[in-house]
Amino acid sequence: MARVAGVRFKTAGKVYYFDPADLNVKAGDNVIVETARGMEFGTVTMDITDISEDGIVAPLKKIVRIANEKDHKQHIENVKKKEKALKLCQEKVDKHGLVMKLIDVEYTFDNSKIVFYFTADGRVDFRELVKDLAGVFKMRIELRQIGVRDEAKMLGGIGSCGRALCCHSWLADFEPVSIKMAKVQNLSLNPTKISGICGRLMCCLKYENDIYMEFRKGMPDVGERVKTPDGLAKVVDTNLLERTVKVRLYLDEKPKGKNNEPEDQEEKLSSEIYMYKKDEIRRIDKHRENKNINIFEGVDADTMKEIEKLIKD
Repeated sequence: MARVAGVRFKTAGKVYYFDPADLNVKAGDNVIVETARGMEFGTVTMDITDISEDGIVAPLKKIVRIANEKDHKQHIENVKKKEKALKLCQEKVDKHGLVMKLIDVEYTFDNSKIVFYFTADGRVDFRELVKDLAGVFKMRIELRQIGVRDEAKMLGGIGSCGRALCCHSWLADFEPVSIKMAKVQNLSLNPTKISGICGRLMCCLKYENDIYMEFRKGMPDVGERVKTPDGLAKVVDTNLLERTVKVRLYLDEKPKGKNNEPEDQEEKLSSEIYMYKKDEIRRIDKHRENKNINIFEGVDADTMKEIEKLIKD
């Protein structure tokens, strides 16, 4: 077992394990730690805990000390310098004609390095820019290209729900999100309704997906034939949360072809919609569960292009 304390450097950043050594740190304490980038100012978010050796990457860096008043002043001073550093870097970017968007800047606590974060559509040759910046700041320069999700995480904003972005306020790691999650939850595949301000699929699609997947078990698909108390019917809609199925009844029994399958002819369905509880119906086409169903069926070409852009890595 290893004795560790969890330290976070940003509000919704990842929690990193450090060796507390002989220090009695607790959640909420500001500490100075040794990292691969140099000395950093962080906040303890997990009390000292014994965890398995398999859960850490050895060797652990140590917590140097609990932050004192001088350390707090140094940290505040570093934060204040960010605006000026961004302005100077933007001037250099414009001078070199580079197509890149500056997002944020960070000073290491000991001022040994300054890191600039930016977004760009492709690769950017910023070697000359680094030389210029090193001449201005007189310290090590690092330019790091990030994606649109990371941009939203750093800058923050308000989501369509009216609340602060999850990624900026509390979500430490991005989890994989797929367009199928929206389909399972019976959401419109309109990109404007299922994408966040970053232009990618909303992270919150993941939150309830496991529940919807559980509720979906045993439920028929739209277009599937089912047996109801009133006869054979075709599913036109399902409500996973209420566990109900809406159907249109076949007006007459469809002739059977080879392998006991219905012949390919026009279906005669009732104009009325009937609703049944899941337990009131019996599935006939259960084998459909094992088939690859096209979740984009019925989506027009223009919307499909938007969806492809939305799920782009």
